[in-house]
Amino acid sequence: MKAENLRRTRTNVRANVRNVPGPCAHWNDEDADFIREVLDLVGDKWSVLIIGTLADKPVRYSDLADAIPGISQRMLTLTLKHLQRTGLVTRTSYPEVPPRVEYALTELGTSLLSTVLALAAWSADNHAEIRRHQTEYDRAGTVRRTV
Repeated sequence: MKAENLRRTRTNVRANVRNVPGPCAHWNDEDADFIREVLDLVGDKWSVLIIGTLADKPVRYSDLADAIPGISQRMLTLTLKHLQRTGLVTRTSYPEVPPRVEYALTELGTSLLSTVLALAAWSADNHAEIRRHQTEYDRAGTVRRTV
């Protein structure tokens, strides 16, 4: 199937979804694509942690790296660039020796902060229950595969 036909088919799927009641029925194709793009960015684990870390004040790059366990320099740099491009974070470079670079939330980023912190809090609050469900599901899957 040619790429153009495949794209048209995918778009038609969304048109069919709009015939079924639900939240997706309220958005046109362009809005749905953009919503998915934004959710991919702000729902990314590194974005959530970076936004949360910038909640109180501007933070130096090295302090961000130290504050976010497990993030590589590459992922920190890429995620910061995506957040800057979207207008959620600013980057300020100071002409000092050694150079100092700070990142801060913009007004738009701050408006997202309560949602991000609520999502992180929900994750922490439900950690044990989610792990329990995962363990039960995995055990049931093992039983199904051996039978």
